[in-house]
Amino acid sequence: MIFVYTDGACRGNPGPMAIGASIQDDTGKELATVSNLIGDGTNNIAEYRAVIAGLEKAKSLGAREIELRIDSKLVVEQLNGRYKVKNERLKLLHAQALELLSQFKFTVVHVPREQNQRADELANLAYISRIGGKSCSIGPPAS
Repeated sequence: MIFVYTDGACRGNPGPMAIGASIQDDTGKELATVSNLIGDGTNNIAEYRAVIAGLEKAKSLGAREIELRIDSKLVVEQLNGRYKVKNERLKLLHAQALELLSQFKFTVVHVPREQNQRADELANLAYISRIGGKSCSIGPPAS
C-alpha cells in the first residue's frame, strides 16, 4: 500500500497556485515528492491539480494500491461521489483524477490539516523556492 498525501495552495483566491504531494510507503518512508508552482487559479483547482500530480507520481513508481489522503473535504467528497461537481473548470480536473484513480485499487480519505503537514510544506516550498520564474520540482528525499 502506498499513501499519497496531497495539498494545493493559493495565495489569494484566485491567485498564484502551488501544489505539494508526498508519496509514502506503509512505514511512513517518503518515496517521492512533488512541489510546483502551477500558475493562477483558485484553491479548489490547486487541490485537484495536487491530487493529479500525486497520482501521476505514484503511478510512475509502479504503485498498484493507494490510499489518497487529502485535507480538502470538498475534493474528498467529490472524488467519493457524495458531492456533485458543479464548477465547469473543476469537472475536467475531477474527471482526470477519477481516470487516474481507476488505474489503482484505491481509497480516498479526508485527513485533518495537521496530518497533512508534509504535503502542505511542499506546496509552500514551491512559493519560496521560485528562482527566476521557474518552479521547483523535488525528487526522492536524500538517504
